[in-house]
Amino acid sequence: MKTLPLAALVLSGFSLGAAPPPPPAKATETVTVVVSALASTQSVVKLNFYNAADKFLQKDQQAFRVVVKPEGKTEISVPVELTPGEWAVALTQDTNNNDKLDKNFLGIPTEPYAFSNNVRPRFAAPKFEECKFMVSGPGKVVTITSWN
Repeated sequence: MKTLPLAALVLSGFSLGAAPPPPPAKATETVTVVVSALASTQSVVKLNFYNAADKFLQKDQQAFRVVVKPEGKTEISVPVELTPGEWAVALTQDTNNNDKLDKNFLGIPTEPYAFSNNVRPRFAAPKFEECKFMVSGPGKVVTITSWN
């Protein structure tokens, strides 16, 4: 009779200790992206966030996307939650509202586009290293004023 309670105690100990605790959730910081000098006060702005150099500007490889309609304003302020580390943001504004970034025959965008750090590429797409910013604490503000 004493073996049954001991067996139950041993088995319950295994079930409690068998599964490791879940990993702690990654802390995030609020980063505010301020975008000004919009080409249109009505056309959506797409903000594509990247946290890996090998995925930067690759089709559908962004960490996430935020789509904002300016609602008649020439400046928008977008708060986002980012994990600490290196990030870059690439923006486009769909001025003709066809839900795509229009390009010319050379593949160069014909609609406004911009990057974090106000990088203005001349002959090739910018690199992650040029556009990256560091998230390491609260209150980070990324200001984008230069459009191509």
